[in-house]
Amino acid sequence: MRKLPSLNAVRAFEATARHLSFTQAANELCVTVTAVSHQVRHLEAVLGLKLFERQARALALTATGETLFPLLRDGFDRLAGAFALLDDSRSADAVTVSTTRAFAERWLMPRLPAFHAAHPAITVHIDASEEVMDLRAEGIDLAIRYGAVPADQRQNVLLEDSYIAVASGSLCLAGRSTGIADMLSRPLIGYRWKNRTLEAPDWPAWLAQALPGTAPDFRQSWFSEETLALHAADRGLGPLLCSDVLVDDALRDGSLVRLDGGSLPGFAFRLVEGATPRKRSTVLFRDWLRAEAAAFRRREAPELSLSRAA
Repeated sequence: MRKLPSLNAVRAFEATARHLSFTQAANELCVTVTAVSHQVRHLEAVLGLKLFERQARALALTATGETLFPLLRDGFDRLAGAFALLDDSRSADAVTVSTTRAFAERWLMPRLPAFHAAHPAITVHIDASEEVMDLRAEGIDLAIRYGAVPADQRQNVLLEDSYIAVASGSLCLAGRSTGIADMLSRPLIGYRWKNRTLEAPDWPAWLAQALPGTAPDFRQSWFSEETLALHAADRGLGPLLCSDVLVDDALRDGSLVRLDGGSLPGFAFRLVEGATPRKRSTVLFRDWLRAEAAAFRRREAPELSLSRAA
């Protein structure tokens, strides 16, 4: 017989240590904050050791907690992996991918038919969300995350982007100027960034570069979602400052036109492994994504300067 404390108490400790929050742990476990706190105190009493330092507005692991947490986390991950083998939705013939809505719609979805043609037996589930999530807890096999990339994770970069100004081809008819100055009578399209930790490229910075020495008056039309802003540009509602990766296909077919002016530095789309990194469908989809990203970078697009190393 293994000598173990209450598994409910162990589970409450692991969730609290992972979130460093009784509230978030309670939400994950679908119990009250009081219940989680009680279970953690019970475990501390059984062990005769403190696991957390409880401060006024923060929670921190003690040295004992720091030692215990990764062992329990890895143990729960292995348990989840074992039960996942019995879950049809995460079988060897399915893969669940998490990414932002805009990347899913503008870059990933147009390329999925090629994956289905190559691997018709594999079912692909797309979880398009801007929310940060625990990939293992949510059963996500792979994620494509957008933002700045630490030096030690450069090997996971799929694509890097720049921000350019574009407008619907209907606003840039043959023979007409593609200068931004000719479009300032229209509202410039913008959208609210969900990740407020990123320093978002914006119209004032782009205009200062495109029209140096001037302070042009302009109006801005705001959209709550990046995908809505892209659709607004598609429909000719005004110019949009956006990721060149997301509009490359539209620029190639002429439905969008790049406006004269430079670009602003963007960020990177990187691959993050989730719940089942060694599952056959996960490996196949990951390798396919990397090949598609490499092919995208090799495409001749001098106007976009897309030959950036990943």
